[in-house]
Amino acid sequence: MTMMLAKQLIDVLRQAGVERVYGVVGDSLNPVVDAIRRTDGIEWVHVHNEEAGAFAAAAEAQLTGRLAVCAGSCGPGNTHLVQGLYDAHRTGAPVLAIAAQIVSSQIGTGYFQETHPERLFVECSRFCELVSQPEQLPRLVRIAIREALAGGVSVLVTPGDVMHRDAAHPTGESTPVVQHATLVPEQQQVRALAERLNAAETVTMFCGAGVEGAHDEVMALAAKLYSPVGHSLRGKQWIQYDNPYEVGMSGLLGYGACYEATHEADLLLLLGTDFPYDNFLPQARTIQVDHDLARLGRRSALDLAVHGDVGATLRAVLELVEQKHDRSFLDRMLHRHANALEHAVDAYTHDIERHLPIHPEYAASILDEVAADDAIFTVDTGMGVVWAARYLNPNGRRRVIGSFIHGSMANALPHAIGAQFAYPGRQVISMSGDGGLAMLLGELLTVALHDLPVKIVVFNNSTLGMVKLEMLVDGIPDFGTDNSHVDYAAVAAAAGIHSQRVEKPGDIRDALRDALAHPGPALVDLVTDPNALSIPPHITAEEVKGFALAASKIVLGGGVGEMLQIARSNLRNIPRPATTH
Repeated sequence: MTMMLAKQLIDVLRQAGVERVYGVVGDSLNPVVDAIRRTDGIEWVHVHNEEAGAFAAAAEAQLTGRLAVCAGSCGPGNTHLVQGLYDAHRTGAPVLAIAAQIVSSQIGTGYFQETHPERLFVECSRFCELVSQPEQLPRLVRIAIREALAGGVSVLVTPGDVMHRDAAHPTGESTPVVQHATLVPEQQQVRALAERLNAAETVTMFCGAGVEGAHDEVMALAAKLYSPVGHSLRGKQWIQYDNPYEVGMSGLLGYGACYEATHEADLLLLLGTDFPYDNFLPQARTIQVDHDLARLGRRSALDLAVHGDVGATLRAVLELVEQKHDRSFLDRMLHRHANALEHAVDAYTHDIERHLPIHPEYAASILDEVAADDAIFTVDTGMGVVWAARYLNPNGRRRVIGSFIHGSMANALPHAIGAQFAYPGRQVISMSGDGGLAMLLGELLTVALHDLPVKIVVFNNSTLGMVKLEMLVDGIPDFGTDNSHVDYAAVAAAAGIHSQRVEKPGDIRDALRDALAHPGPALVDLVTDPNALSIPPHITAEEVKGFALAASKIVLGGGVGEMLQIARSNLRNIPRPATTH
């Protein structure tokens, strides 16, 4: 009995362990969707925008490390995938996208809904090929799977008529997926690293997502070097917990003494990070360790580049590193960090139970307290990332993901959908901004349709807060940043989702606990202060000048009350010179 090519495609995906495909049905995709219907062990997850399907697959792949799949029909169907695929590819999440195409005989004629996905998706994938003949399967699918598992996105362009054809070759058995090997650096590099660490009087370590699984090794090296340990946003969840050397986070969303520690040390050791904000790095006295050769020296001039996994590298160098005896630099940085935290992080979380509108920082701190120890947080790009970075405390079991590299809006809820499908028994919390939620509002219907127990916490300030801050820093009065005042709890209730709108700080804790305890999907709409803006830990004179210029323009334009509110909201959040200890 012959097998339709679409069925062969799905069989190969099942052999690779794929359990679901996210997407929106459409005529050119029909043979693939029907093959899913007829195959045990795999399900079709109907979303309301293909973009959300790609984000959901990205979250599943990022959290599990396994292949995840999304799909879109021809033309506008698969072009919607692009944002989520960019997010997955830049994160290195193993995602395979099935981009259906028009009838193959019409390609090149300007046919209805004709696009060229094999051109469109090249920049956001490491493998992108057109399936034009049955003879190409199943080998081409397996190549796409291996390319995705190597770290990034693969795209298969599948004309609908080709997927209807009979398979030309037996499916066969798929080669088992090989786990990534541990990359150990050359001994010469290990000795050179040890020599430089021993020669430096003071060392600071700055950790990125590449320190996953190497927490103990980083702590052991910090103990020998008396090294402050800072981190990027993506490194926070892997290194901040159980860390007596913690000095916070650097970058635009940073806090604490990380910036000072990285600039004042004799030597900066970058571990598993491709931190893009090179203006926050000293550009001197720097060593980098990374498993990806292409990242070495990409952001900073290096004294030494070490090619290897962080854990393996540190295990190799630890026995060669001498114990330092002067910890005065570490202690000074720890004192600065404590002072900065007390000022910046606690500024809005004490004695503000009656402040209206709700301070978002206060709400985030309560969410951190009531969420499960193994909760998965998904975070919208914008001010929500700031509140998550500063107020969600990692413990080695929690996960926090977002569009931290691509920086796309509206990612939190679609990411939460993929996370909840991947981990149906874990608490998944979407920290959504009102702007992000509005952009892909239809995914509330996806959550309701599949009865996913996702908890959606909306920080509803009726403005695009991060864009507003960017304008003010550039000396431009904020314009076009205001959203309409929407009752998202009412919208969610209309979709059949348990919901509550919160306008008073005293009601936050009970509302969040009620939502987290609800067995199905739930939404909490927090009406928050639109003037609570993030102030970076390091502010340039140009940024201060720009903010002052924008403020003067607003005042001259009659907005005195607005600037007064901004000043009151942020006065205590402006970094001050640290006390010398």
